[in-house]
Amino acid sequence: MKRLFLVVLIGLLFEAVVVQAQKTPKREFRGVWVQTVYQSQYRQMNPAQMRDYFVRMLDRFQAAGINALIFQVRPQADAFYQSSIEPWSRFLTGVQGQAPESDWDPMQFLITACHARNMEFHAWLNPYRVVNNVNTEELAADHVYFQHPEWFVQYGKQILFDPGLPQSRKFICKVVEDIVSRYDVDAIHMDDYFYPYPIAGEEFPDDYSFETYREKMGFSVDERDDWRRQNVNILIKSLSETIRRVKPWVRFGISPFGIYRNKKSSPDGSDTNGLQNYDDLYADVLRWTRNGWVDYMMPQLYWELEHRAASSEKLIRWWNRYANDRHLYVGQSIERTMNATDASGKSELQRKMELSRSLPNVTGNCFWYGAQLCDNYQGVATELTENYHRRPALIPAYTFIDEKAPKKVRRLRATWTADGYVLSWKPRSTRDAMQESVYYCVYCFEKGEPIDLENTDCLLLTTRATAVILPYEKGDRSCTYVVTAVDRMHNESKANRKKVKL
Repeated sequence: MKRLFLVVLIGLLFEAVVVQAQKTPKREFRGVWVQTVYQSQYRQMNPAQMRDYFVRMLDRFQAAGINALIFQVRPQADAFYQSSIEPWSRFLTGVQGQAPESDWDPMQFLITACHARNMEFHAWLNPYRVVNNVNTEELAADHVYFQHPEWFVQYGKQILFDPGLPQSRKFICKVVEDIVSRYDVDAIHMDDYFYPYPIAGEEFPDDYSFETYREKMGFSVDERDDWRRQNVNILIKSLSETIRRVKPWVRFGISPFGIYRNKKSSPDGSDTNGLQNYDDLYADVLRWTRNGWVDYMMPQLYWELEHRAASSEKLIRWWNRYANDRHLYVGQSIERTMNATDASGKSELQRKMELSRSLPNVTGNCFWYGAQLCDNYQGVATELTENYHRRPALIPAYTFIDEKAPKKVRRLRATWTADGYVLSWKPRSTRDAMQESVYYCVYCFEKGEPIDLENTDCLLLTTRATAVILPYEKGDRSCTYVVTAVDRMHNESKANRKKVKL
């Protein structure tokens, strides 16, 4: 028999030693960011080398319990995928617009590889950024910048889409629609680059768009800040509508700078003293969640717990209060978390994980950045594998999009083969993409043990396969195996069970 099945290790199924660790939640977002901007390794690889690199990377993420990859596919209005709208990224081949060898599509490869590991793929885009340094970065001849230079502004050494122009917003929506329509992405993800971070002593050069559109949008000459915020609001709302129209199961997430507003700027602000989304980046991120334009918010709370200006503990509690019924995940800095120590000399990872799991509206974490997780920086991967992520976790269900669960699997059977017992099943067919069975949970309950799907110690694995090889030991031993189906929104079906004598 060809080994097309996931092998479940006996040691994972039947632990002889009880691990003294906190019980892991059944549902938890466990993400990792992988950036491409200013990364030089890709252009030194051919497609075969890059595939090998991605496989090793994903295997390490999977071993550390990660269930979602957030990969930067559009770093500077260019593409890590095959696009007829924007040129190939210079961070992929070294020259913007130069195609990789052999019709290679990194994003498609990563989507397939992630899904084979039952890991979500979130396509990470920067909306407005085009060039970070006009003195050193060269645009491809067919870049939209040369077709419509009037859409762009220069701020310092940067070139950006002017957020105040409807044409800019329409083009960005076109890019997102193209990705969502052609690729099986699980989410579109944007980070904190909306209006650019302020340059001291330099005003953002949007006089033309402000004078052209402010009156049409109902703003006075003294309301430029509000007008700028509205420009970003319009983009976020338009992107949400675009995604929903094309594929309603694809989610939209934002990873903003960690401070919405300081208390000195607003009574509803956090007890912090730093740059602000609302006032400095013109990103009214709470409006986006209140209006349901985004499905998850992932604030970048990279600071230490006791940071004087921006305590990550104060901020996570603040964000918990303002989740607005959307999913809330916490962006964690691996380096700063593992380098900061408490009185006993331990890193802040334990306290941060306990804190995120103790708050009712926080349902996961995302780790910055991926290379440090791969390298097991200061033992972070070991900590996750052996403790916090020692059991698999389902991503929290997006019931506000769809709460109907798929039908339970059928024809669950255990068959003796040359490879041992094989547990197999069949999914229920449906024409409704929302109720399609996308992956499965396999549980194992010892004889006499109650069937409790919330018992994470009995959740063996999640898989997109429809069969797994069971461990086999000689002796009189029986287990009840339970299989459930899970849909795109992570709603779980009712259980089907099979008693197996091993």
